[in-house]
Amino acid sequence: MASNLTPAYAYTVVYVKDVAKSVAFYAKAFGYHVRRLDDSRRWGELESGQTTIAFTPAKQHETEDLTGRVQLPHSSHERNPVEVCFDYSDVDAAYKRAVENGAVGVSEPEQKEWGQKVGYVRDLDGIVVRMGSHVR
Repeated sequence: MASNLTPAYAYTVVYVKDVAKSVAFYAKAFGYHVRRLDDSRRWGELESGQTTIAFTPAKQHETEDLTGRVQLPHSSHERNPVEVCFDYSDVDAAYKRAVENGAVGVSEPEQKEWGQKVGYVRDLDGIVVRMGSHVR
């Protein structure tokens, strides 16, 4: 008897210093709508299509003993082992809006040899956010 073990990608969790500030920042800087920010301010979600972008504190005593501590970069010369990527039809406008709303510019949008336009910023916690046009 065959079982149905085909996964569906559910969500990405971003570990941050302040969940409420990060949710508000992503909503304003990248144009997402807040789906949920719980009363404890320890979990937030953005409407992002089929996959949820969730935020939770980097320091959590409930899970550190089970899965270990989250390691955050100590300087701007280090980066997290994950990059958040968003596709936009107008990468220049998306980059401009992000920077105007508190993102730190890393690399202004430029056309890549593979046909994609890409720009990079850092969010409130130093996480690299890539904004690009979708290559078809």
